[in-house]
Amino acid sequence: MPMDIHLKEKLDRLYSAYHQRQFVNPDPLVFLYDYPDKKDREIAGLVAACLAYGRVEMILKTVAHVLEKLSPSPHAYVLSRAPKDMARDFKGFRYRFANEAHLVNLLWGIRQVLDEFSSLENCFYQGSGPKDKTVLEGLAFLSRKLGRGMEIGHLLADPEKKSACKRSLLFLRWMIRQDEVDPGGWEKASPSRLIVPLDTHMHKAGLMLGFTCRKNADLKTALEITAGFRKISKDDPVKYDFCLTRFGIRREMSMDGLRQVVCC
Repeated sequence: MPMDIHLKEKLDRLYSAYHQRQFVNPDPLVFLYDYPDKKDREIAGLVAACLAYGRVEMILKTVAHVLEKLSPSPHAYVLSRAPKDMARDFKGFRYRFANEAHLVNLLWGIRQVLDEFSSLENCFYQGSGPKDKTVLEGLAFLSRKLGRGMEIGHLLADPEKKSACKRSLLFLRWMIRQDEVDPGGWEKASPSRLIVPLDTHMHKAGLMLGFTCRKNADLKTALEITAGFRKISKDDPVKYDFCLTRFGIRREMSMDGLRQVVCC
């Protein structure tokens, strides 16, 4: 199917209007701007993304609490703490389905990845191949290395189980794209391989745009919607993710408002 020029023009207008840092809040992405060093940013970003489920007010409160414990440098923290120290620091932690053990295991998994690969980026890149069309191979490898058989619970999705992996893909968007909104830092990976993080807002947008007819918010649906965007922006298929998902996330921007823009 050829690219829809009129749709691209509409999406580009939305991008120009809303792909701006002033529209980030209340997105947990806001925490990443506090970390100019990508060694800290990738860890803060992974933690923030893993906790990005539930009510937005509680997400922000919980992420702020965890990152405060890791301050001033998440990278230095994980390299300097043993599991028993982490357990003491996060004694009694609980957020929805995640408990103290899940969080400590995630942080210790990060430590083990740093010991083996020096960075999360290097681990992701090690699992990626030159012919990979998407980030899935690298993400699956990184997820396995972070888990290593430890119980991390709901914090980390497994791409090999075909879930949408929304939070993991959100993390990759933050770290691989680099512009006013996404801080980036992972220079070895290409934005062309990214997959849309499929939350309820992007699912509705994908249905609205005709990129998918599927009702299940799973990996197959995420890939279908990404394929639709790739026809419009092949080198950056998640380019419009942020501006489209402001509709529904921000109180003053509704999905009905988005429909009026893209379907008129």
